[in-house]
Amino acid sequence: MTSRKWVRLFIRTLLLGAIATILTSFFVKTDSYSMFLDPLNIWEIFGALLWFMGIGFIFSIVSQTGFFAYLFINQFGLSIFRGYWGPVQFILIVFVLFDLVYFPYKNAPDGSSIIPYVVTALVILGFGLAVAYVKAKETKRTAFLPALFFMVVVTVIEWVPVLRTNDPDWMMLMIVPLLACNTYQLLLLHRINPSPDKQNTKDVKNNK
Repeated sequence: MTSRKWVRLFIRTLLLGAIATILTSFFVKTDSYSMFLDPLNIWEIFGALLWFMGIGFIFSIVSQTGFFAYLFINQFGLSIFRGYWGPVQFILIVFVLFDLVYFPYKNAPDGSSIIPYVVTALVILGFGLAVAYVKAKETKRTAFLPALFFMVVVTVIEWVPVLRTNDPDWMMLMIVPLLACNTYQLLLLHRINPSPDKQNTKDVKNNK
């Protein structure tokens, strides 16, 4: 990947994170805007938008850091585990999903239901499966498991700082831009950085 492509990817992902965070804030942080509606205070509303845009930039940078860490981890895993890297990724996915349910529920107040935690894990898994399916369809079938690993394991790891607060609003405010940015980067990677085989095929077609 050239530096020009990386800068373009960085800026677009940064803007996507900001937009996703602002849109999410309209639903989960309504009070941050409603308090300035009566009486109407445009400058305060604009300030709130800037605040959430800044937070979105931070979430986007977290996502991009996780994405490039994943690229390194995937290559490292292939070199260390070789043919066993696939099963290792599957085990890690199961382990992370279990932790996503078990530990928050364990630290929840007495009498809390486990259903919200199970639903959260299933939603992330379902979203990851959908993205991994698209990735595999656009590239190759072997890309399915690594894509699912990224969308589940890496996303949850990026989400940990907010998960520790156990604040539903902030959890939602962060997970939406994380999923949006991670999906965008994952599905764009093979378009801006095609595999050697595809690049050679493209060059052959251009030379004809």
